[in-house]
Amino acid sequence: MSRYLNPAKIGLLALIELYVSKAVPTSATVDVLSFITSHLLDNGYSNSTPSSSETRWKKAESSVSIVIAVTEFEKVLGPLTTASGMPGRGLWYAFLEKLWKIDSLDALHEFFGRCSDMLVKTKPEQALDTAAGIPPPDPETIRLSRNSPFGAFVRRSQLEFTRLRFHDAFELWKDFVRYRQTTAAYYRKKTPSFQRLSFDTVLLTGEHEWGTTVEDIASVAYSGMLRGDPIATLPVSTDDIEKLLEFQIEQMQKFGTRIPLEIRHQFHDLVNDSAMVPSLSHYLSYLEAWRAGDYSTSFDYLHRYFDYTMQNRDRLFYQYALMNLAVLQADFGCHKEAVAAMLETISTARENRDMTCLNFALNWLFHFGRAHPKITKDLESNSMLGTGRDSLAFLRSKAKESGMWTLWCSALMSEAKMSLSNGESVATALEHMVRSSEILTEQNMKSMMGTQMGLNISLWDRLGVSYLSSTCCEVFLRCHARHSVFDDELKVTSRQASLLALNGKYDDALARLEGIDSNSLRSWKASQYWHKFRGIVKLRRDLHRNNLSGADYLLCQLLQNRADDLEPDLGFVIDNLHIDHLVRRGDMQGAFEKLEALIAELRDENKDVALRVRLLLLKAELLDKSGRPQKGFTVAVRAANVAWRARLIPYLWPAIGAIANILSSMGEFGPAAQLLEAILPRALECENAAMVAQLYSWLGDAHMGMAGRAPPREGGRRRECMTRALAAVEKAFDHYSSVEDVLKQCEMMAKKATIMKVAGDNVLANDYAAAYMALRRDAALAAAAAA
Repeated sequence: MSRYLNPAKIGLLALIELYVSKAVPTSATVDVLSFITSHLLDNGYSNSTPSSSETRWKKAESSVSIVIAVTEFEKVLGPLTTASGMPGRGLWYAFLEKLWKIDSLDALHEFFGRCSDMLVKTKPEQALDTAAGIPPPDPETIRLSRNSPFGAFVRRSQLEFTRLRFHDAFELWKDFVRYRQTTAAYYRKKTPSFQRLSFDTVLLTGEHEWGTTVEDIASVAYSGMLRGDPIATLPVSTDDIEKLLEFQIEQMQKFGTRIPLEIRHQFHDLVNDSAMVPSLSHYLSYLEAWRAGDYSTSFDYLHRYFDYTMQNRDRLFYQYALMNLAVLQADFGCHKEAVAAMLETISTARENRDMTCLNFALNWLFHFGRAHPKITKDLESNSMLGTGRDSLAFLRSKAKESGMWTLWCSALMSEAKMSLSNGESVATALEHMVRSSEILTEQNMKSMMGTQMGLNISLWDRLGVSYLSSTCCEVFLRCHARHSVFDDELKVTSRQASLLALNGKYDDALARLEGIDSNSLRSWKASQYWHKFRGIVKLRRDLHRNNLSGADYLLCQLLQNRADDLEPDLGFVIDNLHIDHLVRRGDMQGAFEKLEALIAELRDENKDVALRVRLLLLKAELLDKSGRPQKGFTVAVRAANVAWRARLIPYLWPAIGAIANILSSMGEFGPAAQLLEAILPRALECENAAMVAQLYSWLGDAHMGMAGRAPPREGGRRRECMTRALAAVEKAFDHYSSVEDVLKQCEMMAKKATIMKVAGDNVLANDYAAAYMALRRDAALAAAAAA
């Protein structure tokens, strides 16, 4: 096997020769040059801007196909004509004629020998031509610059051919004969003088002299090719294998996806036919097994790769082996082992003065500590790493000094995220976000846009502007998803689905999740996240529809995973839905126990302030459902205070609503109604139908209480309050209907019937009562059908 040359590269050289000889028409120049360039410049992988992952892998598949068969040339050249415009003689025929004129091993040597004629001559060569009386070439003649991509390719191909031993050159010739043999039928049809042995002029010339023995000679030289036997090996070079390996590893590391099955099988065929397997293939196998969730195999391939690559490097790359091992251990759930491996990575990188590896390891350790504070709790006090802020400050300064833009951006975004999670100044967080945005824009770091946009989405969500949050989601998916890691695309799509589910659009939410590329979901972690989020959307729908048996089934599946196996955001959502499920089951004791356990856990781990506020609101809600709302007054006030200081607007309005509800329970209906009327316009911006419905329900209660307090002689005042109460309850019913919450719909319908009965309209009261019974009956039938 040649180290660089193969039949496909001979075809590219022939096509370049056609271009230099002006056989390519002007109208087809762009297509031909683009085709050649796509297979010369890093195989056309990294320099392109594909619109989707499918397009990226199609380019790789095209590069594999051109090595295996000549049909890739036919797809491009078949529809094109030559510059001469002769009928029946298109560019595909001119290309084949160029290939079939290489009709012997000697002709192959001549072909590579005249490749230098396509290049611009050097000054010494021009001086020799002038001394020999050779006129300079015509200015209209196309010649390739020696340093251009085409010129460099021609020069390297010529050099590599001269380096080949005779045996390797003959193997290259045989591979070339097999490669073009599929076009023999077409070329024979266009060329009447073409004969059976025209592929080798030596055999054709010696046929008259050797007679029947020519068949024996051909069978010895070309094995079973003349009999049509299947090809035992593919014409692949070491350069092809290495470039395909590098591309696949780059795609898996950059986008976090696995290799499509078709390309994987083709690549395995190429590697099996290769005389030498690069050690990098073991690293590719490690990444593939890791993404597939096969941890034992991934461990094996990781050790095998670094065993092969570190034999003579004297621990120069030992820190990278440890770093990969730590990341793998963390995904495997062995968090203590992962921390130990990463600490050793830091020590080794410091010893070898590898600042890139050191900064990456410190950055990873910081984010790991934020996700698993229990494991790294003693690490900050017992080591020289310091607190999280100290680590970020160190990383930011070192990244700025060494020009590590990605790390600098990551540190700034981490500081912004920490400011938001600690409930600190939003202006400070925005300052860090703007600085990181400026860096990634100046340096054109497209792969970082996922993290940046995710932070923007989170910020607008915390400020209660859901429209801007959903707009950021759409902008990322349309403009930046193709350049980002697939995990970012998955999480933004899940965020979109969550916003839809909050407004009762469950089918649209599931459709968004189903629209994700199925090949990208072959990765184990991404697939787990996707399945869990689909389960959460379905669980929320079943709870609202009062399908408790279906909710039981989904909840059991979601709770089977340990807390460390779940993403932090998913784990908290599942815990909230679990409490909601217990309440709907009537198990208030179990709901309180679950809630207290979550509050104690968050207090110990010092997690996001938004989670703590959400649990405080949940506690006030459970006290209200238990018939003791006034015991939650302190809790609601604390939640409102923290939400206001941290600018957690989606939690501020429910907290104020809970305070208003407590005021109503104390008989202070007027202040309660004033509070609710003040916050409802802003609460509508949050686009949370269940929250808005709850506020309207409390507003109806407040107005009804005011109607009850009105003096009997002020009948107009009482009627006005009851009318406002009915309008508020109707709006609450509409919002509960949008999220399909059957129990709350029944509750609102019962309130409407009560209001009408108090108002003396028995007809409407009976109609609402009948509608209430119909809702209960339909809900029971739907739950039975689902079960």
